[in-house]
Amino acid sequence: MSHYQNVPKKIRSIDFARLLMKKIAFVLLGQLAYLFAQGQLYVELPSMPEAVTNNAVTAATVNDTPFVYSFCGLDETKIWSGIHLKAWRMNTLTGEWQTLPPVPDVAGGKIAAAASTVKNQIYLVGGYHVAQNGSEISSNRLHRFNPATNTWLTDGTPIPKPIDDHVQAVWRDSLIYVITGWSNSGNVPEVQIYNPATDTWVAGTPVPNNVNYKVFGGSGVIIGDVIYYCGGAAAGINFPASSFFRVGAINPENPAQITWSGFSSPAAKGYRMAAAVKFGTAVWVGGSDITYNYNGVAYDGSGGVPALSRRKRYLPWTGDLYNEDAIALPAIMDLRGTAQIDNGYFITAGGMEPGQKVSKRVFGYTWAEVLDATLPEPKELLRVFPNPVSGILTIGSEKNGQVQARMYDARGREVAQVSGNCPLKISTKQLREEVYWLQWVDNEGVVGVEKVIVGQ
Repeated sequence: MSHYQNVPKKIRSIDFARLLMKKIAFVLLGQLAYLFAQGQLYVELPSMPEAVTNNAVTAATVNDTPFVYSFCGLDETKIWSGIHLKAWRMNTLTGEWQTLPPVPDVAGGKIAAAASTVKNQIYLVGGYHVAQNGSEISSNRLHRFNPATNTWLTDGTPIPKPIDDHVQAVWRDSLIYVITGWSNSGNVPEVQIYNPATDTWVAGTPVPNNVNYKVFGGSGVIIGDVIYYCGGAAAGINFPASSFFRVGAINPENPAQITWSGFSSPAAKGYRMAAAVKFGTAVWVGGSDITYNYNGVAYDGSGGVPALSRRKRYLPWTGDLYNEDAIALPAIMDLRGTAQIDNGYFITAGGMEPGQKVSKRVFGYTWAEVLDATLPEPKELLRVFPNPVSGILTIGSEKNGQVQARMYDARGREVAQVSGNCPLKISTKQLREEVYWLQWVDNEGVVGVEKVIVGQ
């Protein structure tokens, strides 16, 4: 297993200039023009009604339309009284924002909560309240929101250990994993697992009880049956930023059983980054490499911290983790979640811009490129031909046994799937002439990724 901080990059990208055209043209999700020379990897979407940071963000679908949701947070005053319970949603097809009923927490406004969507219901977990005297109290509340009716349901079973600034991710659209974080007086090793179907909590295998794993302000995702999280603030003088990457293998027969491992890497460093999934890889954007209080001022007393323009990527099939600092992305920090629209497209809302300015800006991140360095070494000889293709794509392999191949468009939407013994065939006659990505898997997981050009 190798771990790289930086790798050479040959980026092929999508331009999103048409994303903000007229509503009737499906512009926010459908009209992606391939102007590779411009090298644009994101689009700025309609701004939020108000500037907000440290807000919980997720996505849900209503009548086949994806919506972005934001709950709680801190306004542009950046003081304790600016912490609130406001909620909004954005229609990704029209770009219109709508005010929702506030989060029903009688204890008042809170920050550092996290939101997850399971079976199209939203669950808002934890967070913390700040009093006028500066004291902070972690929340044990679990709020439940129904996107179809825009209403808050009765709260779920309280979180066994109050938690904030934690890592939160969903496994198989069924369980919510709440991993480490801060609880009132310090970082904790607990892994708390919520089952929305039964409204119950169970204890997962805790992370190792040391500063490498116990952090607040970290972020991560679950891909398949594996948890990946990085960054965060460790215990110690001025809460130093952690440079440790953690991997948690979930036992699918007993999802509370997790095998933890990790490694040190400069590329793992980052505080309050946005984490998402991109074609089977884990990615992080934004954040800062200096830990700070909720007002954006460094814990070490050095003043306001810088928001970073960067992306990190972790490749499960090679174990490589690296920074992509040279790419042009928004400088944004203080992010508490993403709205994952599909396998290759996610949205951030709010946060802090350079100068610790609380932001109302919204960004959609997607890219058609796969870095040359991200392509896994094939486990067996595999041939994809012809390429470019305008009819039938053939996948040949020396692999014995069942292989499954999936083809994705640049947005991460699956457009074709076949399985069986090679050679496999996929018809591309109904596909647009553009770049696609072919991922093939066996019973051991991802075997390889190949760029496919559909066209003459």
